[in-house]
Amino acid sequence: GVTVTAHNAYRMHMITLWICIVIGILVFGAMFVAMFRDRKSKGAVAATWSHNTKAEIVWTIIPVLILVVMAAPATSMLVNAADTNNAEMTVKITGYQWKWRYEYVDYQGKPTGVNFVSKLDGDSDRTRQLGSGLDPRAVKTGEQNTYLLNVDKPLVLPTNTKIRFVVTGDDVIHAWWVPALGWKTDAIPGIINDAWTNIEQPGVYRGQCAELCGQDHGFMPIVVEARPKAEFDAWLAAQQAAAKPAAPAQTAPAAPAPAAATQG
Repeated sequence: GVTVTAHNAYRMHMITLWICIVIGILVFGAMFVAMFRDRKSKGAVAATWSHNTKAEIVWTIIPVLILVVMAAPATSMLVNAADTNNAEMTVKITGYQWKWRYEYVDYQGKPTGVNFVSKLDGDSDRTRQLGSGLDPRAVKTGEQNTYLLNVDKPLVLPTNTKIRFVVTGDDVIHAWWVPALGWKTDAIPGIINDAWTNIEQPGVYRGQCAELCGQDHGFMPIVVEARPKAEFDAWLAAQQAAAKPAAPAQTAPAAPAPAAATQG
């Protein structure tokens, strides 16, 4: 992961994993010790008591305490992941069959006017057609095979910036998922879900629609291109300039019509 959210999720996973490992060692260790030390062939005789109140209290309290210890950091992580306040940028994501629309709603408190549709790149789209005769292994970006992984227009984002996403759908349920960002959000028609990210490292991060949404579900990849702030600012300025309508051509004013002659 390349975000705080991803690091928190990984850290919580590892905490839980090690707690489960310790519990497993204790439980199975005690079980195997009892099986081999107190077996009938060594003369062990089964106890006749039915229960032990102290033991029952102990094995009730200890799991409760373990769950509380696990719940505290997990709750803190979930609260942090849901807190989209103080974002420097807002991006609206809309899922369609089978593409994504990205609208840069605002950046540093100002509307941007930039939005575009992102869909499967042309090379992959031509190659995937039945009977195309094209080799999927030939679809590359540099040395990396990007068949069905690339788009015509990636979502470009600045690094070290808190970015709020509002996510919805226009037709059926989709899900916007980039594993390196550490979260997945459903894009549901009529409902706005939100999330946030703060990407620490420049790079290209890929994802997919993670909700079965129709016949071309497998052909709507996601590409996030994270750039340093200065590079992003220059890219955004270029996009804004390209989005502005061309100024109408200036024409010379028409010469006045000659005055009509009058008859005396």
